[in-house]
Amino acid sequence: MSFPPIHRVVTGHDPQGKAVVVSNGPLPTVRDLESVHGMIVHEVWETQGTPPVVGNGEDPTLGPLKHLAPKHGTLIRFLDFPPDETYLGDSETPDRMKRLFDEFDNPEGLTTKAGSPHPMMHRSEAVDYGIVIEGEMTLILDDSEVLLRPGSVVIQRGTNHAWANRSGKRCRMLYVQIDGQFDPAIAALAPLAGRT
Repeated sequence: MSFPPIHRVVTGHDPQGKAVVVSNGPLPTVRDLESVHGMIVHEVWETQGTPPVVGNGEDPTLGPLKHLAPKHGTLIRFLDFPPDETYLGDSETPDRMKRLFDEFDNPEGLTTKAGSPHPMMHRSEAVDYGIVIEGEMTLILDDSEVLLRPGSVVIQRGTNHAWANRSGKRCRMLYVQIDGQFDPAIAALAPLAGRT
């Protein structure tokens, strides 16, 4: 089962300042990841800095794939997950997860270690809104799990987590990520790899 393509409309201004449609159609950047075939990233938009420049700049989704929003910026994307059993549970799983986070240009985000509840445990210094659009997903934290269905919204506040698709069917989620900064007390308890 595949999901319908995402339709994106981007607005802007003409030389006289009139509101116009700049683009109207499918997303220009949709990637089936090499490390986890069937995990498809649909890049919608990103902003750089706060407040973002509101203008007629170039499409920011045309660059390299990244897991994190730009510093002081935002990122919005859809992510289609294949069922876990299609890419987890074999001897190549640890290497596959490393390649996945390398592909997302965030190798330090992968936090999996011996005893982790899921091989895709990861963490970001960000606030993420994760919304289930179609299918089912299980949010896994260090000490608990929550089953999510269409309409479920997760407000992810920099916690160590993984997304497990145990439904046997594909799942589509929408993510909005806002670059953040850890409260010093939280950062001291659970620092990110490579940061002190």
